[in-house]
Amino acid sequence: MTVLRETSFPNLSLLRRGKVRDVYAVDRETLLIVATDRISAFDVVLPNAIPEKGRVLTALTLFWLDLIQDIVPNHLITADVARYPAPLTQFARDLEGRSMLVRRALVVPFECVARGYLAGSGWKEYQKTGAVCGIPLPAGLREAEKLPRPIFTPATKAESGHDLNVPEVEMARATGAELTARLRQLTLAVYARAADYAATRGILIADTKFEFGRAGGEVLLVDEVLTPDSSRFWPASEYAPGMSPPSFDKQYVRDYLETLAWNKQPPAPPLPPEVVRRTTEKYLEAYRLLTGKPL
Repeated sequence: MTVLRETSFPNLSLLRRGKVRDVYAVDRETLLIVATDRISAFDVVLPNAIPEKGRVLTALTLFWLDLIQDIVPNHLITADVARYPAPLTQFARDLEGRSMLVRRALVVPFECVARGYLAGSGWKEYQKTGAVCGIPLPAGLREAEKLPRPIFTPATKAESGHDLNVPEVEMARATGAELTARLRQLTLAVYARAADYAATRGILIADTKFEFGRAGGEVLLVDEVLTPDSSRFWPASEYAPGMSPPSFDKQYVRDYLETLAWNKQPPAPPLPPEVVRRTTEKYLEAYRLLTGKPL
């Protein structure tokens, strides 16, 4: 299994090194996004890399973009390294299977979250207020309960620390009511298509978050799409309301870290080999179940 923790391309300008992705400027219109094998938990990047993780995130994003291309345009130019411009060809080994050449876009500064089930921060908020992002919900719902209908719950995009759930009206004040309504419609439409498909593969998509941008006068879906890093995937066979189902994401890593006397501040403790191995297996299994083929 290949591992890529950090990238370096001397011919390109590094615009951003995120928790997982490294973003480079190719030219004025084009960016290169590389999904590394870094993993974060509690907003801290861990010292271990998870083999194959970046390849899973990229391959799943490409799979979903193809499935939903009739709903919303996206920023993808190509993920075929053979079609990348000349300065990148010498780095083909690092880029193959884990990178995308994309259009530059002005990114909307809100995460667009769709929730079909009551979990995570939504469950915590509901317990306190009976609502999520100002949306009232029926009384007596249990953890992981399916909602009467999917809801749109935007969140601010934090450079560090946790994203913060906000009412839709707050997003509308910042970005405009028309754009907000359009992004709500697109978010829920993509979620519905994906959730319906995933259900045929034995997976429930409890919630997911999208990012959108604007370029050339149109709204584009950008960044990763419906991956285990941006979504909560549950095996349908093990789902039951009233408890948190197992998931195909880094919750396995979080659960391990919760057993340690760690204050959730940098530096993070290293993961034992067994936790690294099982995490890789979970990501690969998510890809296999959703696409019907191994990576």
